[in-house]
This record gives sequence, structure tokens and C-alpha cells, in this order.
Amino acid sequence: MTQCTVQLGDRAYPIEIAAGLLGQTACFDVLADRPRLLLTDQNLARLHLPRLQATLSLPDDSCLIIPPGELQKSWDQAERLFDALLARRFARDGVLLTLGGGVIGDLGGFVAALYQRGIDFLQIPTTLLAQVDSSVGGKTAVNHPRGKNMIGAFHQPIAVVADLDTLKTLPPRELRAGVAEVIKYGLLGDAAFFAWLETHLDALLALDPAITAQTIAHCCQMKARIVAEDEREAVGGGVRALLNLGHTFGHAIETFTGYTEWLHGEAVATGMVMAADCSARLGWITPDIATRARDLIARAGLPVKPPAGMTVEGFKDLMGHDKKVAKGQLRLVLLRGLGAAVLTADFDPAALDATLAAAVA
Repeated sequence: MTQCTVQLGDRAYPIEIAAGLLGQTACFDVLADRPRLLLTDQNLARLHLPRLQATLSLPDDSCLIIPPGELQKSWDQAERLFDALLARRFARDGVLLTLGGGVIGDLGGFVAALYQRGIDFLQIPTTLLAQVDSSVGGKTAVNHPRGKNMIGAFHQPIAVVADLDTLKTLPPRELRAGVAEVIKYGLLGDAAFFAWLETHLDALLALDPAITAQTIAHCCQMKARIVAEDEREAVGGGVRALLNLGHTFGHAIETFTGYTEWLHGEAVATGMVMAADCSARLGWITPDIATRARDLIARAGLPVKPPAGMTVEGFKDLMGHDKKVAKGQLRLVLLRGLGAAVLTADFDPAALDATLAAAVA
């Protein structure tokens, strides 16, 4: 087992990473004898819930099961979950467990943040994307038709339990979407890790046990350090904002498609290609770095161009709703080198226009 810790003083919490954790009661000692409810979706309930129920002696009436998909990350679904908690008279000493990918983790964490002004929750991520990124750091949210993750709260889990065995049931498309977030870590802050991925990408896509464990541990350690330094993504430009590399472009794609056609990781992958392209047009990175980024993303089977029908003006309008907009100025996470990202509004708008025009052509 690999364990790392998100160092947040008295709110510090562990991230457990290994195969078979759903069957190990010791990973859930933090729950003690506290009341608990579990949130998952119909697919995960079929694949993994019985094993976890046996480990935690969790009865069926303690499991909240919702349909799968990004459309569930909504205020309407959150209200249904509030109703379920209230109907069960779930108290503040209880813990909400989230078994699933980013949708379940974000939605469950959001509900936990608001219910009775905040209850504890524990993340059990089952996708690569959630294990390397969304389950760590306490960002919780639901979507709005006008923008991705626009209604949310920071609410840290009390633990993250990442069972590598759950990745074996992922559809290939979901696995590739998670690889996008892995590549992100190399591009934004670790050139050596990016080069390592260029060598080991095929092994990761094949879920080689050693490579997979090493990848997830490295990403979690990077994110834990960033979150400890800048927990709430300081508005002035803290280091945590760099984790949004590709996301301003990607969220525009997700909003354009109504959260139904593209997976989050797919949109972020295209967004990173566009961020690298813009950085090269600005002269901040050499063209070969942008090419390496695009090539690795394409090798992972991820899209490198936005969906048909998007326009330059449409892109810019949707990007204007991004949470990194400050004082009316669009700020982007761009590259100053391989493994060196910056958050900035100080860029030539012509370079962004050229990137958008090339992408939608």
C-alpha cells in the first residue's frame, strides 16, 4: 500500500492507494462506529457495492443509488439527496461515503458541505481521473447550464481510499479520460514525469500494476503538495490554479455540448492542446513542446480538436464564464516551458484568437 497525506493542520487526511482496499476494514478505521450513508450510481452499485457493503456491514437502506452520468451533477439531484438525508434523520455526526468517479465525488462532497452546514465525507474514487485528481483537494460542485462547476464549495474529505482493482472495470474511454489528467501533471509542473509518461504510456493504458500504482501515487503526491500550499485557489493567482491547465478551454467544450457528449477528461485533453498551442504562438514555449503535448494526448486516444459547430466567438463567450476571470479579464493557465505553467491575463489576445481559429477550422 502507498499512503500520502494532504497536510492541512488538524484537517489533514490520508490517501490510501493499493489493490483490494474495498475489502480491507482497516482502511475505514476513520469511520469508527459513526453513522454512515453511501452515495453511488447504478453502474458502480452493480460492480463494487456488494463488496464494500460486506466490508462495512452496510445495509441496503444505507445506500443512495442514482443514475450515472454528468447530468446528475445538478442542483436538482442535490436537492433529492438532501431530501434522502432528511428523511433518514441523518445527523451531523454521520459520514457520507462517495463510491464512484468525479460526478459522484463532486456531487456527494457538495451535498456534505451544505447539509446541516457541513458533515464529514469520505472519498472512494473508482476512476483513474478521480483517483489522480478530483477526489483529492476538497473541490465540490454541481454544474449550471451556463457553466461547469459554477455552484460549489471547498469541503475536504476525511480520507481517500483508492482501490486500484476498480480500474479494471473501467470502459476504455473512461480510462483514457483519466490519462488526460495524468498528462496534465507533467505539463504543468514536472517535465521529468512528462518524459516518463512518454515512455510508459502504453503500460499505463494496459493498467500494468506497478506503472499504474506509481502513476497514481505521483499525481496524488503532487496534488497534495499543491493543496497544502493553496487550499482554496487564491483569487490573486495561487499555485492551485495551475491545476486548471486546459480547463478553461475544456469547460467551454463541456458547456457547449450540454455535459452529455464529451467526458471531462476528453475536454481537458483538447484544452491542454489548445493551451500549449497558444503558449507556442506567444513564443513562451518552443513549437516542439506543443507538438510533444499534442502527440502524447493523441497517443492516449484522446481528442485534440473541439467538437464541430464551435466558433471563435462562441468559445470566447463560454470562456468568459470561467471562475478564473478577474476584474473582467480572462486569465488562462499557459506554459512557460515543459513542466512550467503560469496563470496570467498578460497575453496577446491575437494569439488566443489564432489558437481558437485554428482549433475550430
